[in-house]
Amino acid sequence: MRRTALALALSLVWLAPSRGDEPGFDHVRDVVYGRKYGAALTMDVIRPKTGGNGLGLLFMASGGFVSSPGMIQPPIFKPFVDRGYTVFGVVHACQPRFQVDEIVADVNRASRFVHAHAKEYGVDPDRLGVYGGSAGGHLSLMLGTAGGPGDPSAADPIDRESSRVKAVACFFPPTDLLNWGGPGLERIHKTDHLPPFRAAFDYRELDPATMLWEPITDEARLREKARAVSPITHVSPDDPPTFIIHGDADELVPLQQSQTFAAKLDAAGVENSLIVRPGMGHGLPTLEPDLKLFADWFDHHLKPSK
Repeated sequence: MRRTALALALSLVWLAPSRGDEPGFDHVRDVVYGRKYGAALTMDVIRPKTGGNGLGLLFMASGGFVSSPGMIQPPIFKPFVDRGYTVFGVVHACQPRFQVDEIVADVNRASRFVHAHAKEYGVDPDRLGVYGGSAGGHLSLMLGTAGGPGDPSAADPIDRESSRVKAVACFFPPTDLLNWGGPGLERIHKTDHLPPFRAAFDYRELDPATMLWEPITDEARLREKARAVSPITHVSPDDPPTFIIHGDADELVPLQQSQTFAAKLDAAGVENSLIVRPGMGHGLPTLEPDLKLFADWFDHHLKPSK
């Protein structure tokens, strides 16, 4: 079934709206981690009241490259907070106004912010994980494969921090826009995508003569844009352990996207696990047990060895 971007985004909220903080955790909303054209970029910070394990997880609140604080609900963070994790629910600038490459920059900024404020939040900056689903899964993998060191000469101290993470877990992520569903099946034009998602790939640049944001139409440049935002392009042997769950009946993001990505990780010698859910489409009917598997993955790869 073809869903609208809004419907997909809402599907990633999953359960009923939050009715305030539940016993056992503190939920600080709308922490500003950056600004974009004067608008605030925010995250929620959810911390266990007791029993914190000193580890942090970034949750990519994103569906169809639409993001909102309403996606940061107890069902999606409580399984981790209950084990002692501090969860940073990252809200990014959205399509249709912003495109995927700009959104990737936002989540890198969010990760740098967490690194910079790790002591304040009681987490180890060298033991951070990231998780999300669909577009949030894509952004998780972009941090995992393309997160990098900070710029030591940057004027902003946040930009001097690393955006690297040490473990990734995600659901049904887009991974390769140059081989979508099969070798050589490209999605480089905005019209290659379903209408609800086209604005996310409507790449533009500022024309200094007209001072207008003009569409990029050159195919070579569009292909390079697609390559740059495809996590599979950035796979290297130093990538963090990665866990993916994907349904074999997914009509929105082909299972092939996860299979070829896992194969690329294998070839690079990166530890990974891909679980294929028979009959599952682009949704999360097994959310509760799957998030427990994610928590097990993070426990194994982030907690110090005894």
